[in-house]
Amino acid sequence: MSEKNPVKKCAAYCLALRFDINQLASTLSDSTLIRIIKGALLIEDAHSWSVVFAYGAVVHWNVSLEDQGKLHHLLLDYAENPLTVIEEDNFTFALDCPSTRIIEDHIEIESSDPILIFALSQGMAQSIKLASFETNAITTINNTNYIPKSLAENGRIKLSRHKIAKIRGQLFLTKSDIILNYDLLDTPDFFWEYPEYEAFYSITAKYLEIAPRTQVLSKKLETIHELFEMLADEQKHRHSTILEWIIIWLIAFEIGMTIYDKVF
Repeated sequence: MSEKNPVKKCAAYCLALRFDINQLASTLSDSTLIRIIKGALLIEDAHSWSVVFAYGAVVHWNVSLEDQGKLHHLLLDYAENPLTVIEEDNFTFALDCPSTRIIEDHIEIESSDPILIFALSQGMAQSIKLASFETNAITTINNTNYIPKSLAENGRIKLSRHKIAKIRGQLFLTKSDIILNYDLLDTPDFFWEYPEYEAFYSITAKYLEIAPRTQVLSKKLETIHELFEMLADEQKHRHSTILEWIIIWLIAFEIGMTIYDKVF
């Protein structure tokens, strides 16, 4: 790469479920050049940019690790449900290239227009948020993959009703968290107002395979739903069995009392 187009570093992180953008903007506005764009925060400093999205993702362009760490520390002060495992993706990039494209995790950008940077960041932030969803879904499936095996081998699930209820709750939380935020994976509303920048977003969305990964995530959600239904059926079966035994013992008790009365 020539001196005219030096290679710089870009990184995307998913740190939490969501950030309070308004509070962040209020805190940063006194000392930092910021813009609020469609619920996201664009932080500019010379030839460095950080884009913070309300759904817990941040994308850094040419920002030092030290400055990234400082911003992350601040972001976590205004975060809801910080992640125990932070998702991260790294790229290199160069500005003032003939055209905008991505090749082997290297981003060539045709200008230093902050809105162009913001448009590219939209796809990268969606991708890292999607990675967080994928991790949650895979972890949940791996932690519960013994359930269908147990049911196939024993005809029942060897867990207490309390344990089954806890697993159902975890499955529900994972599924609902993803579904409630699923619209984040659609084309952002930002491009209704800036349609001329949508092509740049499409470059990152296509390269990072957001659409096919979203379809795979849907299949994982179906698996979680099936596990949820399986556990629900098991709970219903156990509950009905308990009721049947209660009825049987009540009938037996009544018969016993009737016999006792007749004999004595």
